[in-house]
Amino acid sequence: MTLNHLGARDRAILAIALPSIVSNVTVPLLALVDTGIVGHLGSAAYIGAISVGGMIFNMIYWLFSFLRMGTGGLTAQAYGAGDAREAQLILRRSLLVAAAFSLLMIAAQRVISTAVLHCMTVSPDVASEALTYFSILIWGAPAVLGLYSFIGWFLGMQDARVPMIIAIVQNVVNILVSLFLVMGLGWKVAGVATGTLVAQYAGCGIALAVWWRRYGTTAGSFGLRAVWHREAFVRFFSVNRDIFLRTLCLIAVTTYFTSAGAAAGDDTLAANTLLMQLFVIFSYIMDGFAYAGEALGGRCLGARDRSAFLATARRLFLWGVALALLFTLAYLALGDRFVSLLTDVPSVRRMAAAYLPLAWLIPLVSFSAFLFDGLFIGTTSTRGMLVSMAGAMAAFFVCRLCLPQLNWALWTAFLVYLGSRGLLQALLWRKVMRKFETEAGKKL
Repeated sequence: MTLNHLGARDRAILAIALPSIVSNVTVPLLALVDTGIVGHLGSAAYIGAISVGGMIFNMIYWLFSFLRMGTGGLTAQAYGAGDAREAQLILRRSLLVAAAFSLLMIAAQRVISTAVLHCMTVSPDVASEALTYFSILIWGAPAVLGLYSFIGWFLGMQDARVPMIIAIVQNVVNILVSLFLVMGLGWKVAGVATGTLVAQYAGCGIALAVWWRRYGTTAGSFGLRAVWHREAFVRFFSVNRDIFLRTLCLIAVTTYFTSAGAAAGDDTLAANTLLMQLFVIFSYIMDGFAYAGEALGGRCLGARDRSAFLATARRLFLWGVALALLFTLAYLALGDRFVSLLTDVPSVRRMAAAYLPLAWLIPLVSFSAFLFDGLFIGTTSTRGMLVSMAGAMAAFFVCRLCLPQLNWALWTAFLVYLGSRGLLQALLWRKVMRKFETEAGKKL
């Protein structure tokens, strides 16, 4: 079946979801390429440095993911309302915030690196190389945060192809430049960091070039007063504050899950890490459909089209149910082979096999949370996202405290957390629908 055989609404969903899935899949490749290159330099310290340095940036940039999500939802609403001027202003405000935070990160780089390395137990060699990696890549903060703004904006403008192209180009540039600097010039960790840095600015440069080519001549010029509009910035920061706090809750759960597995022993940690890849793979797919819900949902709200929004939500959830069933069946049939593909350590395989039945449930209990996230972001119902995530986090830790301190209980708590997110968002769905009544009233 081709896209032409599907209905118009399904085609609109897949036009955003499929490129977004490709973009999501390429994200871990940047770190994988870096690790693969230094893995052939003959020292474990290089691998450890990339791992530590990458962890620092992942944690920092994860906190700033609100720039993509908040910008995407607000832009989609402006697009749906046919307000090209406001869409351009949203991009400028987002880039201004990205620039401010990135400069702050650069200014505080020594404090950040010292604090993180102080909290970690690593060898002097790893610490030294990780500091080298960090001190180079921190200068990529303006490009990374700026690209978050651009990607969110393009998605809000119903264009998922540009982010996909950027992600692919970034990986190609990273591979070529890193290989040249490491293998050709012998720069080692510094070469890997520089290659990634060049790729980050290449991605941001492409986004800027595409924006200028498509919108630069018609974007118009805006004075600082128009960009620095008090009410608009209050709304921008209100939306992004909720997303930021929601991300903190998410980090708390995932960090605890990893640390609890580590406390249970190396085999348990390894088994949990392998099984968690089943969740990661499924999340790449569902995030693509969440992005579609974000772009199309925001567009419907901007156009005050309640019926189109409900129809889009129904189609998204039909796709979600189908994919959840498909992945559940795939994990049932191929889960053991997947674990065997990732490790040949007998004790880890046995441990993973014991908890694999719990991992089978991940798609069925989690798919609704992904889709609701997209629809909530698109309608900027971020307070509902925060409330549902906080409630799900509380459910996770309550389960963890009430159940025995065993690994099956940890996985049960994680499944309760995933299911609670979707359930709480479903209970808050009426508040999302009230937004259409509010917007219709504003229009009148």
